[in-house]
Amino acid sequence: MSNLNFLLFGIYPYIAIAVLFIGSWIRYDREPYSWKADSSQLLDQKGFRLASNLFHVGIIFVLCGHFVGLLTPHAIYHSFISTANKQLLAMVSGGFFGVLCLIGLVMLLKRRLTNPRVRAVSKTSDIFILVLLLVQLLLGLMTIFASMSHLDGSVMVLLGDWAQSIVTLQGVAAAEAMVTVGIIYKLHVFLGLTMLLVFPFTRLVHVISVPVKYFARNYQIVRQR
Repeated sequence: MSNLNFLLFGIYPYIAIAVLFIGSWIRYDREPYSWKADSSQLLDQKGFRLASNLFHVGIIFVLCGHFVGLLTPHAIYHSFISTANKQLLAMVSGGFFGVLCLIGLVMLLKRRLTNPRVRAVSKTSDIFILVLLLVQLLLGLMTIFASMSHLDGSVMVLLGDWAQSIVTLQGVAAAEAMVTVGIIYKLHVFLGLTMLLVFPFTRLVHVISVPVKYFARNYQIVRQR
């Protein structure tokens, strides 16, 4: 195992996760009013709802699939599905929702770049994170084609071992699991970690702002004149 492989997949994940949590905490504490997505819907609603719905539905299912697929111990899912069938399920469902997400993301990026009103209020970080999401999504879809050459699920097992080793603080084992994985998977994982790294400094922070208090709020009294 090379030192670069250990740095990228054994150490870098913890750096990214540390920046994610500490950076998010500092931003929420020091700049609470910046903790938002700065929606541009009021500036131009044409095509926004469709693009936003496609993107969010796609990305939610893709992220849930990654979370369950990577972090579920092999012994648990082997009781009701084989490794090969699990990979096939991931390829079909990931491909479907990935395409939905891609269509919505391209529409949102085009709108932000070409609509004069939306472009005028867009920050550099807004465009940067959309481009980063686009590259990451394209890499993810490319892994589907790469997976067709090994339908036995062996690479998915290695990726699962990597993720589970990271969670259980076994950096060396995590890096070893990534040694024989193809370059397209390594790029996908690396860029995913980079997105965690930049998360606290972008509009993505709204992802973890679930309006739980909304359901327990007091009723508003509206009086008519």
